[in-house]
Amino acid sequence: MNPRDRFLAACRGEPVDRPPVWLMRQAGRYLPEYRAVRAGVSFLEMCADVERAVTVSLQPIDLVGSAAVILFQDIFTPIPGMGVELDFAPGPVIARPIREDAQVAALAVPDPRRSVPYVFEILGRLREALAPRQIPLLGFAGAPFTLAAYLIQGSGSKDFSTLKRFLQTRPELVDALLAKLTDLTIDYLKAQIEAGAEAVQLFDTWAGLLDREAYRRFAEPAHHRIAEALASGPAPLILYVNNGAHIVDLAADSGAAVLSLDWRVDLRRAAEEYGGRVSLQGNLDPCWLHAPRERIFAMVRAMAEAAKPARGFILNLGHGCLPDTPVEGVRAFTDAARALGA
Repeated sequence: MNPRDRFLAACRGEPVDRPPVWLMRQAGRYLPEYRAVRAGVSFLEMCADVERAVTVSLQPIDLVGSAAVILFQDIFTPIPGMGVELDFAPGPVIARPIREDAQVAALAVPDPRRSVPYVFEILGRLREALAPRQIPLLGFAGAPFTLAAYLIQGSGSKDFSTLKRFLQTRPELVDALLAKLTDLTIDYLKAQIEAGAEAVQLFDTWAGLLDREAYRRFAEPAHHRIAEALASGPAPLILYVNNGAHIVDLAADSGAAVLSLDWRVDLRRAAEEYGGRVSLQGNLDPCWLHAPRERIFAMVRAMAEAAKPARGFILNLGHGCLPDTPVEGVRAFTDAARALGA
């Protein structure tokens, strides 16, 4: 099978010769070649620079052997078009955090094709470059709850206490914000698919902060709306909830084609309990890429075995590559994936 057919078949639960493989944050600071391209520009400038974004998106194919490419952007790429002023230091910092109903009412829901046209130019260039090699192209977006977490809190946080206070004291404000963010996310992902993305991943980095009841109330509805909006389209949806071991059953019912598991989830149990209705992706602890090559091979074999009850499985990490991730560890991971078909 070629990489595109293998990846899309695994997403849809169709037979494959071996699991496909890619890594979250596979184009990033752990690669010297990425740092060379990034030199001299800010992160936001890098995202808007078509040539640089195309270059770093493609780097993991030959440098580390990834069998899929994901668009280089940030989950906050479409947010300034709503009228939000932000910077990165290094994570998103909101100039005026959302705390009042009037701020939510003032937020625009722009057509992303007009507000961030460079994203779709990058996707088109990537699809053209990847077509001869039959390598799949992934788009992505931040999930509404995670975007709302930053917009209300104002920046990253260990516990997002301001956000969680608003969930209890101003739920109507949170609902209104989530509604606009969900509309934006649906439009953004549909536009990515129109521009050439063959699958899309929804990153809910902070939904794992919620208990089950709060997850059902504030995060799950957006997952369902997005999955329903994309269901008739050609691109499978992958849902990733970080720190979500306690809500795997709820996420498995989101309507996404693939559930991407973080490293805290028991892969075998998830495959046995939910893998009949949703394909799985994951879930090696990214820190384990510091292990010796033979140990990484053993862990990949164990993951593939654990995932056998699932209708489909994509080898990946349980979180993104960290800046100190050894390049040789990433190569060992993708080499081990290819060895599964030997």
